[in-house]
Amino acid sequence: MPELKRLDAAHAAAVLAFELANRAYFAASISDRGDAYFEHFTDRFNALLAEQDDGICAFYVLLAEDGSVLGRFNLIDIEDHTAELGYRVAQHVTGRGVATATVQELCRVAVDRHGLRTLRAATAEANIASQKVLTNAGFVAVGPADPAHLGGKPGTWYQRDLVPE
Repeated sequence: MPELKRLDAAHAAAVLAFELANRAYFAASISDRGDAYFEHFTDRFNALLAEQDDGICAFYVLLAEDGSVLGRFNLIDIEDHTAELGYRVAQHVTGRGVATATVQELCRVAVDRHGLRTLRAATAEANIASQKVLTNAGFVAVGPADPAHLGGKPGTWYQRDLVPE
């Protein structure tokens, strides 16, 4: 059974393998990270851990039983009980409800561990799968997203107000 875990240094190799294995798949719907991302992966990964330690962001990985990464789920720019949600899941688990279930779980984690009250997420107009994940996880469209935020693609902001359970 997959498990959502807070990102730590031990996940570096599995995260890199996940990003490399799914690079072409991700690039079809979101901006490609570029070669520099992979060339400087260790530095970028360590910078993420530092941001997490500083409380700016919280990064999670969805791990398969074998320790491989099935998805990444991030709470970005945590401030005033609000954060931006970002996520990506491996191609081989898409269409099975994995992203929706994990986003729902992360919403609970956002309240319980991070004291968040609101999550926002932007998705490109062409990314229908992501829009379905968000709406199935209780997010509602709240307005247009700046194309610069989505790699030059037009899109929509979604929002979910969180309620402590």
